[in-house]
Amino acid sequence: MAKRLQVILQDPEYREVQRAARARHMSIAEWVRQALAHARRSEPLGDVEKKLRVIRAAVKHEFPTGDIDTILAEIEQGYLDKQQS
Repeated sequence: MAKRLQVILQDPEYREVQRAARARHMSIAEWVRQALAHARRSEPLGDVEKKLRVIRAAVKHEFPTGDIDTILAEIEQGYLDKQQS
């Protein structure tokens, strides 16, 4: 179900939003929806402390790794081999 949201802006703020929407050839409503979606994606999800604990635990491990250029070349070669078969 869709919900209506009313936001009160001062005239200069409204004109700025209007200008931005026009520059992108979209309605003000669509510009605001996209701006809100971008803001939601930018917000961290979950508990920051929990994420830090997980990262700290992960860096204690030692896993085999290699040179990034070599790894990327091997991945690319795998894609090419798969396309040829």
